[in-house]
Amino acid sequence: MEFIREIVKNRKLIFQLGKNDFKNKFANTSLGAIWGFVQPFIFILTYAIVFQFIIKTGYTSDVPYVVWFIPGIAMWMFTNESILSASGSIRAYSYLVKKVIFPVDIIPLITLVSSSFVNLFLIVISIIICVFMGYLPNILLLLYILISAYCFIISFTRLTSAISTLVPDFLQLLNVLMQLLFWFSPIIWNLGMISDYEILGKIMKCNPITYLIEGIRACYTDSSFLVHFGWGYTIVFWVIVLILFLWGNNIFKRAKKDFPDVL
Repeated sequence: MEFIREIVKNRKLIFQLGKNDFKNKFANTSLGAIWGFVQPFIFILTYAIVFQFIIKTGYTSDVPYVVWFIPGIAMWMFTNESILSASGSIRAYSYLVKKVIFPVDIIPLITLVSSSFVNLFLIVISIIICVFMGYLPNILLLLYILISAYCFIISFTRLTSAISTLVPDFLQLLNVLMQLLFWFSPIIWNLGMISDYEILGKIMKCNPITYLIEGIRACYTDSSFLVHFGWGYTIVFWVIVLILFLWGNNIFKRAKKDFPDVL
């Protein structure tokens, strides 16, 4: 496929520009890129201390609340930041689209690489906290969930980056939709709370964000996640990813010729 060939062909360029993008965000500060890690680190650490040692939330799904909550919020921050930054990336890099011959298809991946430095750091912090609490991660399941997250994000932003470029207001709408998705995904609430509503529970499990959040939690609590969560929902997740990719790829290919005119 053309898009995949572009990624392979320009993989070094994607990583280099992504690294430069991350550095440039903090170019005017004394500590530089360190600030990119400080804020999320304090955010995650504060949640861990407040919920586990001050509020003393106790246990959720037979594990300490912090072990249940921290991986989930880390995955949410991972997907939310990646989706929003990649969706607005073509407008952010409009000078590349308008003034030089550049493989436009890889621009969302540049911001995805840039955001990955902090996002993967959050995952590492969640691992450290869970290990400190006595819960070791299932590395193979963790790798699978991270790969799944990247596949979902790339497929989704293939669509949203094209729409955001043609319709600037869409990015604001996407911000609102992501805020709604935060509350309608089991990030701060447990799927067990809606166990009495079978149909609603099934709909929630079809949400790709739910799959990723429950999956990364299972890395510490349930190594048989794919069996217990349901192979059917795994199939649903990958079908959604495939549909988003094919749909987004079609929209992007048809729209990119108009990008220079609207930027």
